[in-house]
Amino acid sequence: MFKTGLNRGFMIAPSLLSADFANLEKEIKAVAAAGADWIHVDVMDGHFVPNLTVGAPVVRSLKPVSPLPLDCHLMIEKPEAYVADFAAAGADYITIHVEATEDPRAVLQEIRRLGAKPGITLRPATPLDRIAPHLAEVDLVLVMTVNPGFSGQAFMTEQAAKCAALRKELDRLGSGALIEVDGGINPETAKECLDADVLVAGNAVFKAGDYGAAIRALKAVKAGSRPSSPR
Repeated sequence: MFKTGLNRGFMIAPSLLSADFANLEKEIKAVAAAGADWIHVDVMDGHFVPNLTVGAPVVRSLKPVSPLPLDCHLMIEKPEAYVADFAAAGADYITIHVEATEDPRAVLQEIRRLGAKPGITLRPATPLDRIAPHLAEVDLVLVMTVNPGFSGQAFMTEQAAKCAALRKELDRLGSGALIEVDGGINPETAKECLDADVLVAGNAVFKAGDYGAAIRALKAVKAGSRPSSPR
């Protein structure tokens, strides 16, 4: 069974955007052996964000070789046209942007109906109020601490405050949804995200000489720490 990680320190989801694309199976197995919890897959369409990455066929290829859940972040317009493909390909989590569709609730419900876990996210400039009506529908809330589209960007400190606000609201709802943070994560910036459950880390893991040491350093940030809003 996949680990949920609540109250056990950060879970780490290395982002394949920073991996060696010529050796993805090797990279996935290496970070799994090094202690990662999920694999984060950035899906970009060149329209919603100014970059192109991978689609459902790549996820389908990764599924048989990944010992970890595949966490697919859809940075694409009209995700309702594609969620069935990603669910069929084996995505465990499918996260959509609230700005990318006219009916987020319907898309989230469809993701769950298809057997995947629905997640919702928003650009840094989008207020949290935009996703509040949909929190009861999700298993994952992704906080972007960079503008979506490219790896290697600097962490936006002001965005970390969204984690505490989300934790308070999820607790009010009695929700078990996880909070994930993506963008500029390293052992220093992770200290700003103690209310989160999952850290997406690209360069901090895949550009490190020792994947295990990098993952342990990230997990250690929350070990022994308490979120500002106890669960």
